[in-house]
Amino acid sequence: MAAAAGVAGESSGTKTRKLKVAVIHPDLGIGPFPVTVYGDFLPRHVFYRFHAVCAYLRCIFVALCVLLWWPSFDVILVDQVSVVIPLLKLKASSKTIFYCHFPDMLLAQHTTLLRRLYRKPIDMIEEATTGMADLILVNIVAKLNYHLSVRLNFLSINRFERKKNLGLAISAFALLRSVVSKQPGDALREASLTVAGGYDKRLKENVEYLEELKRLAATEGVSEHVKFVTSCSSSERNELLSNCLCVLYTPKDEHFGIVPLEAMAAYKPVIACNSGGPVETVVNEATGFLCDPSPIEFSKAMLKFVSDHDLAVRMGKQARDRVVQKFSTKTFGDLLNSYVLNVYHQRME
Repeated sequence: MAAAAGVAGESSGTKTRKLKVAVIHPDLGIGPFPVTVYGDFLPRHVFYRFHAVCAYLRCIFVALCVLLWWPSFDVILVDQVSVVIPLLKLKASSKTIFYCHFPDMLLAQHTTLLRRLYRKPIDMIEEATTGMADLILVNIVAKLNYHLSVRLNFLSINRFERKKNLGLAISAFALLRSVVSKQPGDALREASLTVAGGYDKRLKENVEYLEELKRLAATEGVSEHVKFVTSCSSSERNELLSNCLCVLYTPKDEHFGIVPLEAMAAYKPVIACNSGGPVETVVNEATGFLCDPSPIEFSKAMLKFVSDHDLAVRMGKQARDRVVQKFSTKTFGDLLNSYVLNVYHQRME
């Protein structure tokens, strides 16, 4: 668990006052500000179970540390875990902003009676505490990269989790190869699919799902053309983006999602499910294609890029323009700074 301290500028005439801003995040490992870690001795899970309960306990601990040991802040930005908001509200001199990446109650599985009983109090707490923040923010921003090369490679970037539906990319790629193989020539002889993403060998689901995907590739007859890259670095991810034709984004009903923005920032069009966050970020038939989550629909979109490489280039340029205009770091920073100042002014009033 981590807390970071930063500043936000407020101009008044020729003078600028720096506000004291704290950021509370369950795993803060980036950013230019000093980071202090509290509660790292607390477990993340109990035998790979009770992740949510452990996250709540860890966040409560770091919030208490901020209240007891840190100086007064003008604004406290809470990331992901809303349970700490009531505690932070005890400090009347501070305003609280909650950054809701996506409600955990909508991500968690409720498939069995035991799961529903376990999640019920957690979901109720999340629902009750989220609204206690003075301001709620959603969505994220991508780092901009410059890549223009086009090769006949498809790329999927996502964590190795079943909910990410990575099998869709493999099945669609296999179907694409079967369709093109029936046509004159051998347009896909050098084509490949790279499935890359976050992977933790300590997580049972990651290990099991990777093996499932490898078996699926073998069953579909495309093992020789599918490459799996686990836990790639930022430079490796940028290289993969540089060398792909387009990016396949397969989660269904996914929240905002940073992958489509990373792809578009790198001049790459995106093929994504016609639901959730991509509906907001991907413009159908302009910066990519929004499809039903089926192999046949994804393969149809992939075939359009195979048949017309210039289409991928044109869409990639439009995708880049959209990211710069709507989701750039400057746009995000200006908005966040304005939100912080607005919340601070509410406190003063």
